[in-house]
Amino acid sequence: MNRPGGLGGLAADVSALLGRDVGDPVPLGGGSVCTAARLGGPAGHDAVFAKTLDGAPDGFFTAEAAGLRLLAATGTVAVPEVWAADRYTLVLEWIEPGPATPSQAERLGRELAALHGVRAASWGTAGPGFIGRLPLPSPAGTPPAAPEQWADFHAEYRLLPFLRRAADGGAMAPADVRAVERVCALLPRIAGAPEPPALIHGDLWSGNVLFAADGRARLVDPAAQGGRPEADLAMLELFGCPQLPRILAAYEEVRPVPGRRERVALHQLHPLLVHAALFGGHYGAAAGTAAREALSRA
Repeated sequence: MNRPGGLGGLAADVSALLGRDVGDPVPLGGGSVCTAARLGGPAGHDAVFAKTLDGAPDGFFTAEAAGLRLLAATGTVAVPEVWAADRYTLVLEWIEPGPATPSQAERLGRELAALHGVRAASWGTAGPGFIGRLPLPSPAGTPPAAPEQWADFHAEYRLLPFLRRAADGGAMAPADVRAVERVCALLPRIAGAPEPPALIHGDLWSGNVLFAADGRARLVDPAAQGGRPEADLAMLELFGCPQLPRILAAYEEVRPVPGRRERVALHQLHPLLVHAALFGGHYGAAAGTAAREALSRA
Protein backbone atom coordinates (compact mmCIF):
# COMPACT_ATOMS: atom_id res chain seq x y z
CA MET A 1 0.00 0.00 0.00
CA ASN A 2 1.30 3.44 -0.89
CA ARG A 3 1.70 5.91 1.92
CA PRO A 4 -0.87 8.74 1.64
CA GLY A 5 0.63 12.15 0.97
CA GLY A 6 0.11 15.54 2.59
CA LEU A 7 -1.64 16.02 5.91
CA GLY A 8 -3.35 12.62 5.80
CA GLY A 9 -0.03 10.86 5.53
CA LEU A 10 1.44 13.10 8.23
CA ALA A 11 -1.30 12.26 10.75
CA ALA A 12 -0.94 8.54 10.03
CA ASP A 13 2.83 8.68 10.46
CA VAL A 14 2.67 10.64 13.72
CA SER A 15 0.08 8.26 15.16
CA ALA A 16 2.30 5.30 14.26
CA LEU A 17 5.45 6.89 15.62
CA LEU A 18 3.86 7.93 18.92
CA GLY A 19 1.76 4.80 19.32
CA ARG A 20 -1.60 6.53 19.63
CA ASP A 21 -4.18 8.37 17.60
CA VAL A 22 -3.27 12.05 17.43
CA GLY A 23 -6.46 13.24 15.77
CA ASP A 24 -6.85 15.65 12.92
CA PRO A 25 -3.90 17.86 11.99
CA VAL A 26 -4.17 21.64 12.10
CA PRO A 27 -2.10 22.94 9.17
CA LEU A 28 0.57 25.54 9.84
CA GLY A 29 2.02 28.07 7.44
CA GLY A 30 5.40 29.74 7.27
CA GLY A 31 7.53 27.11 5.54
CA SER A 32 8.40 26.90 1.87
CA VAL A 33 9.51 23.25 1.67
CA CYS A 34 7.54 20.97 4.01
CA THR A 35 3.90 20.48 4.99
CA ALA A 36 3.60 21.17 8.72
CA ALA A 37 0.86 20.77 11.29
CA ARG A 38 -0.02 20.86 14.97
CA LEU A 39 -1.42 17.58 16.26
CA GLY A 40 -2.60 16.17 19.58
CA GLY A 41 0.19 14.67 21.66
CA PRO A 42 0.57 11.81 24.12
CA ALA A 43 -0.71 11.96 27.69
CA GLY A 44 0.65 14.91 29.59
CA HIS A 45 1.25 17.02 26.51
CA ASP A 46 -1.25 19.17 24.66
CA ALA A 47 0.23 18.98 21.18
CA VAL A 48 3.15 18.12 18.96
CA PHE A 49 4.60 19.78 15.91
CA ALA A 50 5.16 17.55 12.90
CA LYS A 51 6.15 18.02 9.30
CA THR A 52 6.43 15.92 6.19
CA LEU A 53 7.75 16.18 2.65
CA ASP A 54 6.44 13.92 -0.08
CA GLY A 55 9.41 12.43 -1.89
CA ALA A 56 11.85 13.48 0.84
CA PRO A 57 15.38 12.28 0.07
CA ASP A 58 16.88 9.57 2.24
CA GLY A 59 18.10 10.96 5.52
CA PHE A 60 16.25 14.26 5.17
CA PHE A 61 14.37 14.26 8.48
CA THR A 62 16.87 12.16 10.42
CA ALA A 63 19.55 14.71 9.51
CA GLU A 64 17.39 17.52 10.86
CA ALA A 65 16.73 15.55 14.04
CA ALA A 66 20.46 14.92 14.44
CA GLY A 67 21.15 18.64 14.00
CA LEU A 68 18.61 19.60 16.66
CA ARG A 69 20.10 17.10 19.09
CA LEU A 70 23.61 18.36 18.31
CA LEU A 71 22.60 21.94 19.09
CA ALA A 72 20.78 20.85 22.25
CA ALA A 73 23.81 18.91 23.48
CA THR A 74 25.87 22.12 23.62
CA GLY A 75 23.69 23.51 26.41
CA THR A 76 23.83 26.93 24.76
CA VAL A 77 20.75 27.51 22.58
CA ALA A 78 17.23 26.20 23.07
CA VAL A 79 15.62 23.89 20.51
CA PRO A 80 12.43 21.81 20.55
CA GLU A 81 12.82 18.29 21.84
CA VAL A 82 12.86 15.64 19.11
CA TRP A 83 10.19 13.00 19.72
CA ALA A 84 10.52 10.94 16.55
CA ALA A 85 11.84 10.96 13.01
CA ASP A 86 11.52 8.57 10.09
CA ARG A 87 11.80 8.53 6.30
CA TYR A 88 8.82 10.85 5.82
CA THR A 89 8.18 12.64 9.10
CA LEU A 90 9.71 14.66 11.92
CA VAL A 91 7.85 15.03 15.24
CA LEU A 92 8.92 17.70 17.72
CA GLU A 93 7.82 19.13 21.02
CA TRP A 94 5.19 21.82 20.49
CA ILE A 95 6.45 25.29 21.42
CA GLU A 96 3.72 27.88 21.92
CA PRO A 97 4.65 31.00 19.94
CA GLY A 98 4.93 34.33 21.71
CA PRO A 99 5.94 37.94 21.09
CA ALA A 100 9.48 38.84 20.11
CA THR A 101 10.28 40.76 23.28
CA PRO A 102 13.54 42.68 23.79
CA SER A 103 14.57 40.42 26.65
CA GLN A 104 14.00 37.30 24.57
CA ALA A 105 16.01 38.76 21.68
CA GLU A 106 18.91 39.74 23.94
CA ARG A 107 18.99 36.29 25.50
CA LEU A 108 19.05 34.77 22.02
CA GLY A 109 22.00 36.96 21.05
CA ARG A 110 23.97 35.82 24.08
CA GLU A 111 23.06 32.19 23.46
CA LEU A 112 24.14 32.38 19.82
CA ALA A 113 27.46 33.79 20.94
CA ALA A 114 27.85 30.85 23.34
CA LEU A 115 26.93 28.37 20.58
CA HIS A 116 29.57 29.84 18.30
CA GLY A 117 32.15 29.31 21.01
CA VAL A 118 31.68 25.54 20.62
CA ARG A 119 34.34 23.97 18.42
CA ALA A 120 33.21 21.67 15.61
CA ALA A 121 35.23 18.63 14.65
CA SER A 122 35.58 19.78 11.03
CA TRP A 123 34.17 22.04 8.37
CA GLY A 124 30.79 20.91 7.10
CA THR A 125 28.70 17.97 8.28
CA ALA A 126 29.81 14.60 9.60
CA GLY A 127 26.85 12.82 7.95
CA PRO A 128 24.15 13.68 5.40
CA GLY A 129 23.10 17.31 5.48
CA PHE A 130 20.47 19.40 3.72
CA ILE A 131 19.54 23.04 3.31
CA GLY A 132 15.97 23.42 2.22
CA ARG A 133 15.41 20.30 0.14
CA LEU A 134 18.90 20.43 -1.37
CA PRO A 135 21.77 18.25 -0.15
CA LEU A 136 24.81 19.87 1.43
CA PRO A 137 27.85 18.33 -0.26
CA SER A 138 30.61 16.89 1.92
CA PRO A 139 34.23 16.10 1.07
CA ALA A 140 35.19 12.47 0.57
CA GLY A 141 37.66 10.97 3.01
CA THR A 142 39.00 12.89 5.98
CA PRO A 143 36.97 16.09 6.41
CA PRO A 144 38.95 19.35 6.47
CA ALA A 145 39.38 20.80 9.94
CA ALA A 146 42.30 23.24 9.83
CA PRO A 147 41.45 26.95 10.06
CA GLU A 148 43.20 27.71 6.76
CA GLN A 149 41.10 25.08 4.93
CA TRP A 150 37.84 26.99 5.28
CA ALA A 151 38.21 29.06 2.10
CA ASP A 152 38.78 26.07 -0.16
CA PHE A 153 36.02 24.10 1.58
CA HIS A 154 33.53 26.95 1.38
CA ALA A 155 34.19 27.62 -2.29
CA GLU A 156 34.08 23.97 -3.36
CA TYR A 157 31.22 22.71 -1.18
CA ARG A 158 29.08 25.72 -0.28
CA LEU A 159 29.33 28.16 -3.20
CA LEU A 160 30.16 26.42 -6.47
CA PRO A 161 27.64 23.52 -6.25
CA PHE A 162 24.73 25.92 -5.72
CA LEU A 163 26.07 28.34 -8.31
CA ARG A 164 26.05 25.50 -10.85
CA ARG A 165 22.51 24.49 -9.92
CA ALA A 166 21.28 28.06 -10.17
CA ALA A 167 23.08 28.70 -13.47
CA ASP A 168 21.89 25.43 -14.99
CA GLY A 169 18.35 26.35 -13.98
CA GLY A 170 18.58 29.69 -15.76
CA ALA A 171 18.57 31.75 -12.55
CA MET A 172 22.01 33.37 -13.01
CA ALA A 173 23.12 35.83 -15.66
CA PRO A 174 26.65 35.22 -17.04
CA ALA A 175 28.03 38.35 -15.37
CA ASP A 176 26.68 37.23 -12.00
CA VAL A 177 28.17 33.76 -12.48
CA ARG A 178 31.57 35.33 -13.20
CA ALA A 179 31.35 37.52 -10.08
CA VAL A 180 30.69 34.50 -7.84
CA GLU A 181 33.49 32.55 -9.50
CA ARG A 182 35.81 35.50 -8.84
CA VAL A 183 34.85 35.42 -5.15
CA CYS A 184 35.66 31.71 -5.02
CA ALA A 185 39.06 32.29 -6.61
CA LEU A 186 39.93 35.10 -4.19
CA LEU A 187 38.31 33.65 -1.08
CA PRO A 188 41.57 32.90 0.76
CA ARG A 189 42.42 36.61 0.47
CA ILE A 190 39.03 38.07 1.38
CA ALA A 191 37.85 35.69 4.11
CA GLY A 192 39.51 37.44 7.03
CA ALA A 193 41.79 35.86 9.60
CA PRO A 194 41.70 32.02 9.74
CA GLU A 195 39.74 30.53 12.62
CA PRO A 196 38.85 26.97 13.63
CA PRO A 197 35.44 25.53 12.72
CA ALA A 198 32.62 26.46 15.09
CA LEU A 199 29.26 24.79 15.42
CA ILE A 200 26.70 26.91 13.60
CA HIS A 201 22.97 26.61 12.94
CA GLY A 202 23.63 26.87 9.22
CA ASP A 203 20.20 28.07 8.03
CA LEU A 204 19.42 30.90 10.43
CA TRP A 205 16.81 32.99 8.67
CA SER A 206 14.05 34.57 10.74
CA GLY A 207 11.60 31.76 10.00
CA ASN A 208 13.90 29.40 11.90
CA VAL A 209 13.83 31.56 15.03
CA LEU A 210 10.74 30.75 17.09
CA PHE A 211 9.98 33.38 19.70
CA ALA A 212 8.10 31.55 22.42
CA ALA A 213 5.39 32.31 24.96
CA ASP A 214 7.63 31.07 27.78
CA GLY A 215 10.16 33.84 27.08
CA ARG A 216 12.99 31.82 25.51
CA ALA A 217 13.43 31.70 21.74
CA ARG A 218 14.00 28.31 20.09
CA LEU A 219 16.03 27.58 16.99
CA VAL A 220 14.43 25.20 14.50
CA ASP A 221 15.19 23.56 11.14
CA PRO A 222 18.99 23.65 11.39
CA ALA A 223 21.59 22.71 8.80
CA ALA A 224 23.98 22.24 11.73
CA GLN A 225 27.62 22.02 10.71
CA GLY A 226 31.11 23.26 11.28
CA GLY A 227 31.34 26.75 9.82
CA ARG A 228 32.17 30.38 10.43
CA PRO A 229 29.92 32.08 12.99
CA GLU A 230 29.53 35.09 10.71
CA ALA A 231 27.37 32.93 8.43
CA ASP A 232 24.54 32.70 10.99
CA LEU A 233 24.57 36.42 11.68
CA ALA A 234 24.72 37.35 8.00
CA MET A 235 21.72 35.18 7.23
CA LEU A 236 19.71 36.77 10.03
CA GLU A 237 20.51 40.13 8.46
CA LEU A 238 19.72 38.96 4.93
CA PHE A 239 16.04 38.25 5.50
CA GLY A 240 15.48 40.34 8.62
CA CYS A 241 14.39 39.22 12.06
CA PRO A 242 12.27 40.79 14.80
CA GLN A 243 14.43 42.65 17.32
CA LEU A 244 17.50 42.06 15.15
CA PRO A 245 19.52 45.06 16.49
CA ARG A 246 19.08 43.76 20.04
CA ILE A 247 20.11 40.24 19.01
CA LEU A 248 23.28 41.51 17.33
CA ALA A 249 24.18 43.94 20.10
CA ALA A 250 23.84 41.26 22.78
CA TYR A 251 25.87 38.85 20.65
CA GLU A 252 28.68 41.32 20.13
CA GLU A 253 28.86 42.15 23.83
CA VAL A 254 29.76 38.51 24.43
CA ARG A 255 31.62 37.67 21.24
CA PRO A 256 32.80 40.64 19.18
CA VAL A 257 33.87 39.75 15.63
CA PRO A 258 36.37 42.28 14.23
CA GLY A 259 35.72 43.19 10.61
CA ARG A 260 32.39 41.38 10.45
CA ARG A 261 30.52 44.27 8.82
CA GLU A 262 32.86 44.19 5.83
CA ARG A 263 32.16 40.48 5.29
CA VAL A 264 28.36 40.40 5.58
CA ALA A 265 27.86 40.23 1.79
CA LEU A 266 30.42 37.44 1.53
CA HIS A 267 28.55 35.31 4.05
CA GLN A 268 25.18 36.10 2.48
CA LEU A 269 26.35 34.65 -0.81
CA HIS A 270 25.74 31.00 0.13
CA PRO A 271 22.08 31.42 1.19
CA LEU A 272 21.40 33.61 -1.86
CA LEU A 273 22.79 30.91 -4.16
CA VAL A 274 20.69 28.28 -2.38
CA HIS A 275 17.59 30.41 -2.91
CA ALA A 276 18.52 31.00 -6.55
CA ALA A 277 18.86 27.23 -7.04
CA LEU A 278 15.56 26.52 -5.27
CA PHE A 279 13.35 29.41 -6.33
CA GLY A 280 15.04 31.32 -9.17
CA GLY A 281 13.45 34.72 -9.47
CA HIS A 282 15.53 37.67 -8.32
CA TYR A 283 17.85 35.62 -6.11
CA GLY A 284 20.39 35.04 -8.87
CA ALA A 285 20.82 38.76 -9.45
CA ALA A 286 21.00 39.31 -5.68
CA ALA A 287 23.79 36.72 -5.47
CA GLY A 288 25.70 38.59 -8.18
CA THR A 289 25.26 41.85 -6.30
CA ALA A 290 26.49 40.26 -3.07
CA ALA A 291 29.50 38.81 -4.85
CA ARG A 292 30.48 42.19 -6.28
CA GLU A 293 30.04 43.85 -2.89
CA ALA A 294 32.21 41.20 -1.25
CA LEU A 295 34.92 41.84 -3.84
CA SER A 296 34.67 45.62 -3.45
CA ARG A 297 35.04 45.40 0.33
CA ALA A 298 38.03 43.06 0.21
